[in-house]
Amino acid sequence: MSNNLVVGRGRAAARWLLRMDIPLPSRTDAQLDAERDEHYTWNYAVNLLDGVFFWFGLSFVSSTTILPLFVSKLSDSPVPIALLAVLAQSSWFLPQLFTAGITERIPRMKPIVINLGLFTERLPMWLLPVAALLSLSNPLLALIIFFVAYGWHGFGAGILAPAWSNMLARCFPVERRGRFFGITSFVGTGLGTLGAFVSGWMLDAFPFPTNFVYIFVVAAAAVIISWVFLALTREPTGRDETLPFVPRRKGESRRKMLAIASGDHNFRAFLMARLLSSFASMGEGFLAVSAVRIWHVSDSTVAYFTAAMLLGQTAGNLLAGFVADRKGHKLSLELSFAGLVIAFGLAWLAVSPLWYFAVFAVLGVAAGMRIVSGILVPLEFAQPEHRPSYVGISNTTMGIGSAVAPLIGGLLAWYGYDALFAVSAILGLAAFVAMRWGVAEPRTSPLFNPNGKGA
Repeated sequence: MSNNLVVGRGRAAARWLLRMDIPLPSRTDAQLDAERDEHYTWNYAVNLLDGVFFWFGLSFVSSTTILPLFVSKLSDSPVPIALLAVLAQSSWFLPQLFTAGITERIPRMKPIVINLGLFTERLPMWLLPVAALLSLSNPLLALIIFFVAYGWHGFGAGILAPAWSNMLARCFPVERRGRFFGITSFVGTGLGTLGAFVSGWMLDAFPFPTNFVYIFVVAAAAVIISWVFLALTREPTGRDETLPFVPRRKGESRRKMLAIASGDHNFRAFLMARLLSSFASMGEGFLAVSAVRIWHVSDSTVAYFTAAMLLGQTAGNLLAGFVADRKGHKLSLELSFAGLVIAFGLAWLAVSPLWYFAVFAVLGVAAGMRIVSGILVPLEFAQPEHRPSYVGISNTTMGIGSAVAPLIGGLLAWYGYDALFAVSAILGLAAFVAMRWGVAEPRTSPLFNPNGKGA
């Protein structure tokens, strides 16, 4: 079979999978809005259930607590834990800049999220229990399967992220998106806290590796249930025949992003502050392992650290919404960076394992605020027509920093966890200073339009 034939069949399969061969109906914006409003309640319900089950599943595979504990059972080296942190902190960010342009040229978002997502994001989770089953008989193979599965899942989710965001934008009007994300995050994180206690019970009630087999099965099953609800989404689709087709010139996106990075000085200062914050997070993946190896806490206690972190994240989500609505996302991020300083400072100075509950709670608050404001603040730097480029630049910058930082953290861990946590706290302070005094509040810009930017 010739290469051209293989490529042709591959493209045909991709077009079928993404439903690109099915013509779009011709609809006006008013008709699409009417369809969106007609299915609003249905889409709200199924996407809420999707988010709740997804959060519940992720609580069983926390990259800050549960997964580092599992990896530490397979290897005494800090290198695998550093690799885990690299994947956890960067895999979702990095692919987005490269898939956003392709996504814009595909008419339907749901086939990408559902049909492609089943293979790139959801099914790989079922390799995790396989890795746990092999833990005693072949630890090296178990470690390889684990990283293949987790990396496959993480990068798969990042590939789908632009399509998923676009699908939700089509299903929910702009004035209701915040409410949807807020309630989904609140309920999902609350259920995730319950999941953390369940995983703690499993770690305590069953021997290794049976406990992790059960934990990973629950996580994979919850993620699949989440996918089932997401597949019920009714996406409004159509095209306006009156709009002219404008072909994209080769290299246009790259030139535009370079112009933004070189010309928008305030945004460039913002990127530097966020990059520092990503390096400040280098110690996150080592916190649970340090508690086990320094203080000899039980495996079930590590799961309860997850509960503390999720409770903190819930508070951080709510606090970010309150602060950002009144004072702006810049202040919210400053508080998040201050939280990193406090969390790693407490870990550095800890005189008891009980301190780690405060460490993870504060870390959760910082993460909750960083998630909310980190996603939304780039929109306030940009005019509406430039938002995808600003978001892509911001996420890719974070992805690069998040990929490099844990590797440095792994090197510091060789010298001791105290050194790692001290450097993380110092970098958190540097990020706070850079954001506080180096970045101007984008809402004070004369170009800011509350109905345009950030809307």
